[in-house]
Amino acid sequence: MTENFTTRATVAGLGDMGRALAAALRRNGFPVTVWNRTPGKAGELTAAGAREAAGLAEAFEASPVVILCVVDNEAVGELLDAAGDRLRGRTVVNLTNGTPRQARELAERVTALGAEYVDGGIMAVPPGIGTEASFVLYSGPEHAVEAQRELFEAFGAVRYVGEDTGLAALYDLALLSGMYGMHAGVVHAYALIGSAGVPATEFSALLVPWIEAMSGFVKEAADRVDRDDYTKDVVSNLAMQAKAFPNLIEASVEQGVRPDLMEPVLRLFRERVAQGHGDEDAVGVIKLLRGES
Repeated sequence: MTENFTTRATVAGLGDMGRALAAALRRNGFPVTVWNRTPGKAGELTAAGAREAAGLAEAFEASPVVILCVVDNEAVGELLDAAGDRLRGRTVVNLTNGTPRQARELAERVTALGAEYVDGGIMAVPPGIGTEASFVLYSGPEHAVEAQRELFEAFGAVRYVGEDTGLAALYDLALLSGMYGMHAGVVHAYALIGSAGVPATEFSALLVPWIEAMSGFVKEAADRVDRDDYTKDVVSNLAMQAKAFPNLIEASVEQGVRPDLMEPVLRLFRERVAQGHGDEDAVGVIKLLRGES
């Protein structure tokens, strides 16, 4: 392996994701120092040429770029408390899942320690790191992201979303909300059809193309939201959907399936109709989510 000495990096945190990040750096020839609070997780990485730091101080001092990937941002704060002046002059890249507020607060703490802070959101599972399917969101000082672009590309496509440090976390959570919403619908569908003894694998032959056919909704909804217009070219208005949706709830109960994942949707539909917006597309419930009338 040809070493890439343009950037040395430390990866602090060797859970599944941290190990995947460090391994991707090594595959791309970057010298890597690794550290984990609990020892014993660096074996495969050291075999691949990574150096395991004996302690946190050594890990921080080893590299100009320090990548944090730990359980939560509370743990990140504990690492910063222990860092002291050891981070001065370095770039701290926090790839720990968190909130926009947490990212901004951590940026202030890191800046006070004399370092630059970049926040990130990993949009991949550990086995996907470094593949074409992986991308990572980054926010914070643009020059800091661009300076490490070659290193970041080892993880996947680089998606810089802005100077506001909290934006990567916000994009991350917004994307996850779309994913979890889809997952909730799929899980409910399998529970419902399974109540009649139909195998999920059999039903998926219908569900997959159905979801693919409905995927155009994502762009159509984006256009409505940006235009703030929920009444033009409505194919199936909210009043009709609010009238039919209770059948989904009732059928679930009849089949012994809890409707917990669907009931919030019906509540929003009915509330929006009660406000006099039954002629709208269902996307109009975003007004309720935003606290707008």
